[in-house]
Amino acid sequence: MDKEKIQIVGDNHIATSIQTPLRPDAFDKSDEEKIKNIQYHFKMIMQEMGLDLTDDSLSGTPYRVAKMYIKELFYGLNPANKPKLSTFDNKYSYKRMLVEQNITIDSACEHHFLPIVGHAHVAYIPNKKVIGLSKINRLVNYYARRPQVQERLVLQILNDLQTVLDTKDVIVSVTAKHLCVSSRGIKDQSSFTTTLEYGGCFVEESRRNEFLTIIA
Repeated sequence: MDKEKIQIVGDNHIATSIQTPLRPDAFDKSDEEKIKNIQYHFKMIMQEMGLDLTDDSLSGTPYRVAKMYIKELFYGLNPANKPKLSTFDNKYSYKRMLVEQNITIDSACEHHFLPIVGHAHVAYIPNKKVIGLSKINRLVNYYARRPQVQERLVLQILNDLQTVLDTKDVIVSVTAKHLCVSSRGIKDQSSFTTTLEYGGCFVEESRRNEFLTIIA
């Protein structure tokens, strides 16, 4: 890919698939092996930038960054870390909207590896199943903790919940600030990005408006 196309893709936050692009051998290495390799390569990056890694403040940075990438920022890449989405029979026959609001989004743009921070709002109308509330938060955090594109993030959350709950009546909204917009490129400090995906009864404008009124 030439440099001009690379810049266009990055600046326009273009995603190629609903699935996060991963190689077939993505998990052949252990976390410890990955941390060791990233530590080495990040050390090379710092040296190329002219930083003195013999300084006490910098000497441990390559390891800290490597561990942070694998264990914290991007732990959602590994399907072994996916939360178990326990569901229960809808014994109360609850048929109204259930909304989980202001779920923290702490992610990173896959084009520049800069933070994406904001909130998600998720709602569904139960059919035969309901899900523990904390499981929604855990699922959002799992998909956020990987290099992401916001359009893909809402789709991944939506599709998983529709499958687990066995209903299309799910809606997901994410509003977030992208540091790749605010700290580089256009350097717009005040803009936010909102994405909205839905299915089932939320195709009806009245249902969507009910959700949007609740989260406003």
